[in-house]
Amino acid sequence: MALTAQRTHTSRPRRQGRRHPLVATLMALPLAVLLLVVFDGWETVATQASSVGVMLGR
Repeated sequence: MALTAQRTHTSRPRRQGRRHPLVATLMALPLAVLLLVVFDGWETVATQASSVGVMLGR
């Protein structure tokens, strides 16, 4: 029977904390652009934002 090397699981520790807002924005921007193109553009976004603003009382 052949001897095999024992495998060790070494993983990098995850960073704790929050992302910088600019990094989060840059990560979300491509998806936002895709959704704008797929779901009828700026008019729909403006309508939804206006509805949310009214709902929040602004």
